[in-house]
Amino acid sequence: MKQLSMDELNKITEAIIGAAIEVHRHLGPGLLESAYRECLRYELLQRGYDALQEVSLPLTYKDIKLDCGYRLDLLVNNAVIVEIKSVEALAGIHEAQLLSYLKISGGKIGLLLNFNVKMLKHGGIKRLAN
Repeated sequence: MKQLSMDELNKITEAIIGAAIEVHRHLGPGLLESAYRECLRYELLQRGYDALQEVSLPLTYKDIKLDCGYRLDLLVNNAVIVEIKSVEALAGIHEAQLLSYLKISGGKIGLLLNFNVKMLKHGGIKRLAN
């Protein structure tokens, strides 16, 4: 992952949040995570960001890289991990998942987005740092 300054990371996360709000405004709650992921990726690409989906994240254990099936929902500009949910409420396990992804990848910043809320900015966005 790219190691960017906090100013650069903040700019990217602001753009992701803006794009996520746009997607939520058009789709509303109640769809599958995959639908939100595809639409958010499209919105980010339209805004000039590099957004890869379902990026494989190998785990290194005792100097051995293991493919354990971990997949990042979105990786934006090779610097910010986005984990997408469509659940009744975000739980501690969701935060733990994103923090683990940040630790394994060496990333600094991640966004946890829950699209199954009335308004995304009210309880649907969590920014986590490693």
